[in-house]
Amino acid sequence: MKLLRDLLDKQVVDREQVKIGKVDGLVAELRRGKPPRIVAIELGSITLARRLGTWPGRRMAQLAARLGGKRHGEPHRIAWHKVKDIGIDIEFDVDVRQTSIFAWQDWLRDRVIGRIPGA
Repeated sequence: MKLLRDLLDKQVVDREQVKIGKVDGLVAELRRGKPPRIVAIELGSITLARRLGTWPGRRMAQLAARLGGKRHGEPHRIAWHKVKDIGIDIEFDVDVRQTSIFAWQDWLRDRVIGRIPGA
């Protein structure tokens, strides 16, 4: 498997086939004398901004923390051992409703979109 080609930017779904987002980054563990091991995937705007460079990643993390609180200043991670299937989509054995992945969308819906007349 070629990790970057086969995983990066693929759709992630939870155990109920709810679309969570796309794989924006991979977290690897470096081990002395052994090949690296993938331990998690990362989702979200912070990781996506980090792909553009250090400065955009840092600024996005600061913005997310300022708007959503300190817990939103880090990218969302899903442990690699939660992978159920890798096909067209990557299916994880998680329930997205028990995570904070959709918190930004909920905040935007409640505080911005909900205040637009007729929305």
